[in-house]
Amino acid sequence: MNRYGISVELKHVPPLDPEFIPLLRYNRAFLSGAKKPVGIAVERADGQMASCRTFIHGTPDMADADHYYINRLVKTILWMKGGFRIYVSGDEGTYEYLKSIYCAGGEQAFDWDYMANVFEHPFEVLLVDQVPAAKDSPKAMGGHLEGCRIGFDAGGSDRKVSAVIDGETVYSEEVVWFPKITPDPDYHYEGIVAALKSAAEHMPRVDAVGVSSAGVFINNRTMNASLFLAVPKEIYDEKVKDIYIRAITDTFGDVPYSVINDGDVSALAGAMSLEDSSVLGIAMGTSEAVGYVDEKGRITGWLNELAFVPVDAHPDAMRDEWSGDIGCGVKYFSQDGVIKLAPRAGIELDESLSPAEKLKVVQKLMEEGSEAAAKVYESIGVYLGHTLAYYHDLYGCRHVLLLGRVMSGKGGDLILATAQKVLDDEYPDVAAVLKAELPDEKFRRVGQSMAAASLPESR
Repeated sequence: MNRYGISVELKHVPPLDPEFIPLLRYNRAFLSGAKKPVGIAVERADGQMASCRTFIHGTPDMADADHYYINRLVKTILWMKGGFRIYVSGDEGTYEYLKSIYCAGGEQAFDWDYMANVFEHPFEVLLVDQVPAAKDSPKAMGGHLEGCRIGFDAGGSDRKVSAVIDGETVYSEEVVWFPKITPDPDYHYEGIVAALKSAAEHMPRVDAVGVSSAGVFINNRTMNASLFLAVPKEIYDEKVKDIYIRAITDTFGDVPYSVINDGDVSALAGAMSLEDSSVLGIAMGTSEAVGYVDEKGRITGWLNELAFVPVDAHPDAMRDEWSGDIGCGVKYFSQDGVIKLAPRAGIELDESLSPAEKLKVVQKLMEEGSEAAAKVYESIGVYLGHTLAYYHDLYGCRHVLLLGRVMSGKGGDLILATAQKVLDDEYPDVAAVLKAELPDEKFRRVGQSMAAASLPESR
C-alpha cells in the first residue's frame, strides 16, 4: 500500500477493507526517511500545552507527504487534547500550510470553528522560533466514597442517578427523557433537578455531587454537548453552559461538585473496578466515546474525542458526515463501522431501519453463526488491533476497556480476539504491556453514576 510515496506493508489486513492503511504504520514509514526538524505545539485552556518535536522531508518532491503527515498529526493533537492556538517552528512552509487549512473555508474548517467555540477564543496559527514546552494540569478526581454523595449520569435516551453513602449505593433510578430533540433548556434543567432531588430524599444530607455527561466540559461548564443539540444557539450560552452548576447550587447550595465527560467517568469506573490506573475506556456505540485515567489515577481534562482522530491513511476512506473528514475513528469503532462493512459481506440492510436496528440485524446473524457477519467483526478486530497500538503510542496506557453495544455478544468476543492477534503479530512490544479487555461484573457493579458520585472531594 502506498500514499504520497510512502509504502506500508501489513501482515493483517481487514478482509472487507483490504485498502486500510493504519495511520501508525504510515507515520512510522514516513518518519523513517524524514530528517528536517519541526516543532508543533497546541495551546488549550488555562495555558496548558501539548508540544512535540517531529520531522518532515522538506523537499519539493515530498511536499504532499509532508503536508499530509502534519495535517493528521495536528488534527490528532487537537481532538485528543483540545486547543485554539497552534505554534509552529522549524519550517515556514508548514506554518503557511496549516494557516491555509485552519481557516474559514479551509480543509479543516470544521475543526477550526469547533475549537474556537469550545475554547471561546479565535483559532490561531503562529510561527515561532521555538515552540512552548508541554504543560498539563491533570486533576485527581474520583475514588472519593466517604459521606453522602449523588452521582448523576446524563444519557441521550435516559438519565440515571444514584445516592451513595460511604461507598454503598442506597438508591438508584433510571428515567427516560428526550434531551436531544427538546429545544427548551428548562426541560433539561428541570430533569436534572428532579433527579438530584430524588436521590437526596434517600440520604440525611448531600456532601458532594458528581455529574457524568456526554460533551466537552471545561471548568465544569458545558462547552459543547449533543444532549443540547436542539437548544437554539442564541440562548445556549445563557441557559446551557452553566446548566449543571446552576442545577446543583440552586438545589443544594455550596456543595463540592464535578462535571466530567462520560467517557472519562467510564474510564474512572474501569480504574475503580480494576483497582489500577492508566486506563483508556473506549465505548463503541452510536459513536466512539473515549475516556482516560492517567498513570496516577487522574482525569486529564483532555478532550479525548477520538471519534475525530484519524486512524486510516487510505485516500478513499469513509467520510464522516458531521466533520466532513475521512478515515476518522467514528467510522471504524461504532455502529457506523458495522453498517459500512455489512454490504461488503453481502448482508443486505433495510434502509428504512435506524442505525441501531441495522446493528441488531448483524448482531443476530452473528449469534446464528453467519460467516458473513463474522467477516464484519473480524474486519473491525483488525482495525482495532492496529489502532490500539496507535492509541498506546499516544497515551501510553496499560489497560484498554472495550465497552458499548458493538462489543456485545459473539461479535465483541471476535473483535477482541482478532485485535489481540494483530497486536501479538505486528506490535509485540505493545502486546507485552497493554491489556485489552471487556467489562466484568465488578465494573458493572461500580456503574457510571456511582463512579460519578466519587468524583468530587468532599470538604
